[in-house]
Amino acid sequence: MNKYVVTGGAGFIGSALVRALLREGAHKVVVIDNLLGGKEENLAEVSGSVELHREDICCYEAIAPIVRGADVVFHQAAIPSVPRSIDDPVPSHEVNIDGAFQVFRAAKDGGVRRAVYAASSSAYGDTAVLPKSETMMPCPKSPYALQKLVGEYYASVFAGCFGLETVALRYFNVYGPRQDPSSPYSGVLSLFMKAILDRRPPTIYGDGEQSRDFTYVDDVAELNLKAARAPDVSGKVINGGNGGRITLNRAWALLQKMEGVEIPPVYEAPRAGDVRDSQASIDLAVSLLGHAPRYSFEEGLRLTLEWYRSQHR
Repeated sequence: MNKYVVTGGAGFIGSALVRALLREGAHKVVVIDNLLGGKEENLAEVSGSVELHREDICCYEAIAPIVRGADVVFHQAAIPSVPRSIDDPVPSHEVNIDGAFQVFRAAKDGGVRRAVYAASSSAYGDTAVLPKSETMMPCPKSPYALQKLVGEYYASVFAGCFGLETVALRYFNVYGPRQDPSSPYSGVLSLFMKAILDRRPPTIYGDGEQSRDFTYVDDVAELNLKAARAPDVSGKVINGGNGGRITLNRAWALLQKMEGVEIPPVYEAPRAGDVRDSQASIDLAVSLLGHAPRYSFEEGLRLTLEWYRSQHR
């Protein structure tokens, strides 16, 4: 019987991955989440099909028995915010570096076949060259970017030294339903969703012409499944984006058009650690994993807005 473990499986991306596994017919899906950032309600509709363990990934003794015997571990758990890692770097260091080490250690000791690691495009830094390809030299600009890069290196080391198959997927600005807009550290599109439904201006740091390769969460979940089963990819780092580029001003303009309103944003000074432009080269994901993103930005934005509207109070 195949067993799949998703760390951070009650979070935004993790819960989408859990649902994707169940749709594919996974026999046993186990979630490890201390609910610091995740929410049980993200798994409400599949709770009867999922085994949830409220444990801290930094505690090896707690997670090792849960991970043991899994076919694949999807390591999604993290404190995922550049500004937060600058304001308060210690918790993110502990979770994003020490936690990743303990997950890989538990996977190796527990006879797991493969670990798929949620890396970050922030590792590239603020390079002028676009699109960003895996052959480029990393240049992290924030504690978060460095922490996720260290996780990549640990994945590679566990593949090379300990025989644990690993794949690192560098996510590019994932968005979609269930992304939490309640914190100033939240993803920009989730903040835009809340602002547009509240009929108030969003805050944009900088001039709004900074661009992102926004990637719909279901495309990311599908890419994880492909990374779990693809042959001859152990030790690889692969971009997980769509290959496009949308400015924040364009994203806000599209939302205004969808809602039929005109609400000029408020612009403030750029934030430390933010990258100006980001766009993925997806050639490697296509050739090695058969990546074929299904959602255009406009379609994903519309689906996301519909979900937020259904939740809006």
